[in-house]
Amino acid sequence: MQTHLSPEFDGTPEGEEARDIVRKCVHCGFCNATCPTYQLLGDELDGPRGRIYLIRQVLEGGVPTRSTQQHLDRCLTCLNCETTCPSGVDYGHLVDIGRKIVDARVERPQAERAVRWLLKEGLTSPVFAPAMRIGRALRPLLPAALKDKVPSRSAAPRAPPTREHRRKVLMLQGCVQPSMMPGIDVAAARVLDRAGIQTVYAAGAGCCGAVRTHLGDHEGGLDDMRRNIDAWMPMVSDGNVEAIVTSASACSLAIKDYGHALSGDVQYSDKAARISALARDLSELLPWLVPALQGQLRAGGHQRLALHPPCTLQHGQGLKGGIESHLRALGFDVELAGVESHLCCGSAGTYSLLQPEIAKQLRDRKLANLAELEPQCIVSANMGCIQHLQSGTLTPVMHWVEVLDSALLPMTGA
Repeated sequence: MQTHLSPEFDGTPEGEEARDIVRKCVHCGFCNATCPTYQLLGDELDGPRGRIYLIRQVLEGGVPTRSTQQHLDRCLTCLNCETTCPSGVDYGHLVDIGRKIVDARVERPQAERAVRWLLKEGLTSPVFAPAMRIGRALRPLLPAALKDKVPSRSAAPRAPPTREHRRKVLMLQGCVQPSMMPGIDVAAARVLDRAGIQTVYAAGAGCCGAVRTHLGDHEGGLDDMRRNIDAWMPMVSDGNVEAIVTSASACSLAIKDYGHALSGDVQYSDKAARISALARDLSELLPWLVPALQGQLRAGGHQRLALHPPCTLQHGQGLKGGIESHLRALGFDVELAGVESHLCCGSAGTYSLLQPEIAKQLRDRKLANLAELEPQCIVSANMGCIQHLQSGTLTPVMHWVEVLDSALLPMTGA
């Protein structure tokens, strides 16, 4: 796809990167075949190929409109198109550049700006935890849209491990998960402990940066990344940790992108690249966990599980097949949906709050496909997907590591 940058973008890092990405597109349209919004809406401009056209027009000097902005907003950034694309188009980075350029030129309605500000500041704020506690207490009285985002009261997390091990991983707890689903990281630490791996944390680390970045606050997102790098580097430099691990696939994807995001920052580029090289999704530790956990789990009696692999895992990080194959190796009965296991569930970070109609259609479509497996429990690898799916079904939805933790036998002598 030939692209001739306007003088405004010619010679700029973002302009050059966007041009190089656009030039890889060969107009084949394979991406549309696996794009959730194109499948639902049937509009060329609500598919990757159409959005690439819109971004190219702006790069060549075209004036973006509110309609341009809305078509880019409706993109889930699920990256299914990247998995499908035969030409290696880096659509995710392109749409980030396109949104940044368009948002700088098209003012959003005041109400929309307010909602986005509240999300980016509220979700990453220390006040989120007490607000979530209040939300849980008042959940029966909340409007349906808010109730869907507030998990019902659940059992308190099990006791975290206290043993020390030679092998250590640095765990990012993030911004939202500790308040919404604290049991996930505790379960991860317990399972890792049984495998002889200690989970450690860095004071001062917080949101991975994805929330602010995807809500248009690019500088705020970069500041979040820099803060995490500053918090982690002392432990990384000492060589005390093998990896930086997160149990939320959206966060592990974000951390793996630090090197790219901060490549133009002289102070942080090398450190960011080092952090990205150490980043691992929790599921990437399964090859080490499986042999270590053999004999430490209850034999038989496991629930029938249906797995929803998050887009940030299977498309963003290219990690496919690992969770189900390793859970099966440990004796679990787990299956993927027979159709559309590659499609987004509609959560997509804050997307389900900003585009609720599309998000619910995708959620219900995903749940219908999973229901064909007649599962007793649905498992996934990202908190956002878990809560979004749970809002549409009575079938329990859990993180796969919580299922592993619940199957652990008591420790000898405990």
